[in-house]
Amino acid sequence: MVDIVDAETRSRMMAGIKGKNTKPELALRQALHARGFRFRLHSKKVHGRPDLVLPKYRAVVFVHGCFWHRHEGCRYATTPATRSEFWQAKFAANVARDSAVRGALLDEGWRVATIWECALRKPEQVSVATDLLAEWLVTVGDTFRLGENEALAHIREGEDAGSSR
Repeated sequence: MVDIVDAETRSRMMAGIKGKNTKPELALRQALHARGFRFRLHSKKVHGRPDLVLPKYRAVVFVHGCFWHRHEGCRYATTPATRSEFWQAKFAANVARDSAVRGALLDEGWRVATIWECALRKPEQVSVATDLLAEWLVTVGDTFRLGENEALAHIREGEDAGSSR
């Protein structure tokens, strides 16, 4: 299939995809801040420049896009049909880098949370994700991951508990 725009336009469009201050990241930051958590943004002093650094809890949070970081089993982690070799190499490099950064942070004594973009698409999901992340921050677990399926499961549990009253 031929691209519908020329190479220069496609390049400009791809360059416009943000890596920082994305909508999911902003939603999570706002909700965490409202719950009293204070954090640093994209700290150069921490390996991998995490989206959020919470020094008080010795924790970092990455808000990963499902497409770029290959959220396994997610409906948003599609692969473009054209130039599949390029995309497979690109995605493999992203996943390898994420794994190396996570390992380095854990070795340095940081606790690492990964919140997937799909878990932050709706306001109720943001609320649930923030509650679960806040709970993890005050406990002792080393890692935490949250995607859409886990967030929806907690939303359903809340609805079930509310309907049994």
